[in-house]
Amino acid sequence: MIVRLECDETDIERTVRYMTKTQKILARHAGLESVVPGQLIKARLDLVMGNDITAPVAISEMEKAGLDTVFDPDKIVLVMDHFTPCKDIKSAGLCTQVRKFAKTHGINNVFDVGEMGIEHVLLPEKGFTAPGEVIIGADSHTCTYGALGAFSTGVGSTDMAAGMATGLAWFKVPSAIAVRLKGRLRPGVSGKDVILHLIGLLGVDGARYQSLEFLNAEALSMDDRFTIANMAIECGAKNGIFPVDTLTLEYLKGRITRDFTDDAFGDEADYGRIVEIDLDALEPTVSKPFSPDNTALAKDLGDIKIQQVVIGSCTNGRISDLRIAADILRGRHVAKGVRCIVIPGSQDVYLQALREGLAEVFISAGCALSTPTCGPCLGGHMGILDAGERCVSTTNRNFVGRMGHTGSEVYLASPAVAAASALTGRITAPEETAQMEREGA
Repeated sequence: MIVRLECDETDIERTVRYMTKTQKILARHAGLESVVPGQLIKARLDLVMGNDITAPVAISEMEKAGLDTVFDPDKIVLVMDHFTPCKDIKSAGLCTQVRKFAKTHGINNVFDVGEMGIEHVLLPEKGFTAPGEVIIGADSHTCTYGALGAFSTGVGSTDMAAGMATGLAWFKVPSAIAVRLKGRLRPGVSGKDVILHLIGLLGVDGARYQSLEFLNAEALSMDDRFTIANMAIECGAKNGIFPVDTLTLEYLKGRITRDFTDDAFGDEADYGRIVEIDLDALEPTVSKPFSPDNTALAKDLGDIKIQQVVIGSCTNGRISDLRIAADILRGRHVAKGVRCIVIPGSQDVYLQALREGLAEVFISAGCALSTPTCGPCLGGHMGILDAGERCVSTTNRNFVGRMGHTGSEVYLASPAVAAASALTGRITAPEETAQMEREGA
């Protein structure tokens, strides 16, 4: 016997009302009135992104499958950021493959040495990401663009290949966790502390294949939101997403000229879990090796000596991050035996740092100032660790061997903690350096 289940209009309206922001975006891009968690859908893509590591694999997969056209050359962005400027012959070959592919298919959005940036800093900066869009990238931190109210998520290179060829991708509709924010961040505390705290609460798989939907974000800057959305994947989330408010619209002004849709958060959205974070109570937080959820307060780790500090990455390489670090380093010098590497997230960030005198602050403090690159974040170049070395880094992962030797250690932290630690040679909360300054140390 076949039983046919039919929904009347009231049922559909109820389902729509219970949809989360992410689900509304996916439904619209799938041409459906509503979707439910766990449903498999085929959705239209607004943008496909790849870099110098992942794009070559996708290109090879397209060639194997006999796919010789792309769906829209203007909706594909290729960024040479992981190993560039090329560190060896192999990385040079990968970049050559990407350049040839772009030329063959008329892809003009190629960002190479001299005009590139770290992809997740560069794309929002250049206006490639907008609210309500569906964006995939062959890089796990593609979830960054949720800061602008987009559904963006990382995929494998095979999915990138299919996306470039067809402009479509399959998704399983995620359920959601609501993160309700209240209060305001104290001085010395930033979005990095918010997301490290949240990952510590949820665990690295606590939001597996779920959407993290951040509510009441008025107290957070856009750069805080980018940082938080960037690391949604570190607790297993499919994506992180923020409301579109006046701050978002101000950021988009002059960057976005195309129309976009703001899918509002549902007042009665069906969240599987609600987590509340009191921003007033947060303190500078650090993730200890070898997992982002292994968190502790910076003030409790002052006996851990370090050899390297990295300030930059797709998580914390924006101009506000550099300003925070420069304010702490200004007129002082990094501790003897500590290597401090500062990496602007894009050419525009680099140029702004020059205009504001931040570059002079860093160099005078004994830091190395790099061209934009992912560099040491994934053990690429510009700061590889040897056995037994420890690094405080503003990057997003601290797995075994992430930044070099498997016997090295990476501690994830905010730009304020990283800069303070560079001055003392040990993990240091920013308030400690402020106290030192008051005492004339």
